[in-house]
Amino acid sequence: MEVSIESLVDLLREIEAEDPIDYADLPFGEQELRRLVMSSLVERHHVVETVMSESDLHAMYLLSTAKLVLENTVLHARLLLLLGQKVDVQSLLATFTLKGKK
Repeated sequence: MEVSIESLVDLLREIEAEDPIDYADLPFGEQELRRLVMSSLVERHHVVETVMSESDLHAMYLLSTAKLVLENTVLHARLLLLLGQKVDVQSLLATFTLKGKK
């Protein structure tokens, strides 16, 4: 991976602008959190890319993404329920699908 962490952080912020994350009053800065997360992921990538085949690497990224989407969906659904709102799983997943990006 030849892209700098700062460039990736900037790209992440741009992607996030399409579907903003509500950081509310969390006790840390958004940009610092993006940088920490990206640094951690790049470090992990450098470790695993040397020991995994390309197909295993793709599978690992798909599984990691699936877990994050699942976790995000569950947390969002729980929040909606706490707020007394209906939960429509298809709507929650729309932001993660190509169909939801029309």
